[in-house]
Amino acid sequence: MLLRTPLIQAALNGARSRAEHPAIPLTPEDLAADAAAVVAAGVGALHVHPRDAAGAETLEGEAVAAALVAIRAACPGIPVGVSTGAWIAPGGAERISAMRGWRVLPDYVSINLSEDDAPEVAALAQEMGIGIEAGLWSRGDVARFLHEPWAHRVLRVLVEITEQGTDAALGAFEGVVAELDEGGWSGPILSHGLDTGFWPLLPVALRAGHDLRIGLEDVLVLPDGSPAPGNAALAEAARRRCTVAG
Repeated sequence: MLLRTPLIQAALNGARSRAEHPAIPLTPEDLAADAAAVVAAGVGALHVHPRDAAGAETLEGEAVAAALVAIRAACPGIPVGVSTGAWIAPGGAERISAMRGWRVLPDYVSINLSEDDAPEVAALAQEMGIGIEAGLWSRGDVARFLHEPWAHRVLRVLVEITEQGTDAALGAFEGVVAELDEGGWSGPILSHGLDTGFWPLLPVALRAGHDLRIGLEDVLVLPDGSPAPGNAALAEAARRRCTVAG
């Protein structure tokens, strides 16, 4: 039985394209509309990948500002986070310069510990007063994270399982969580799977007392395997699962 209500974070778009799902939100207006819908469904935090005019992921200041301003107007008071993935334009080390140009700041950024310059991105986020989610995809990421001097200052760790299928996803999840336990981590954990590993992992993460992430970035179908109409339907499905578990 759950001892608390988990935080549900909605990952609205990620790197997905409209070819993968026609309801992927791309523009600031799309993101704001989806954000309002998922918050109405019980979501308490948001994670987005801002897009440029062509719909490509970007960390350029104007696009980041437009997305954040629109979302905050639709959902005042709801924390909004942005990915800093190395693949996002302008890419690699250049994204440090892009972040320095931000004039509208997210509440937090997600930083992948699998990326070589994660410490530099984390240092900049701290300098700018932006919260950090530490993205952990493997046991090796956990070991690296726990040795970082800023580890105790993150908002939470984000256990991101990309392995597909029930057995592979749960095995990877258990390995990452075991590494965190062995390392003495006692802070918040937010977990999610990806595609065919998503729904099998969710109840296991709930039983472990973790917060959850859901959205079209992570999964395109509902628990019964039918196509999800959009982010709001996924958020509602996750909320129902949390209610049943509680």
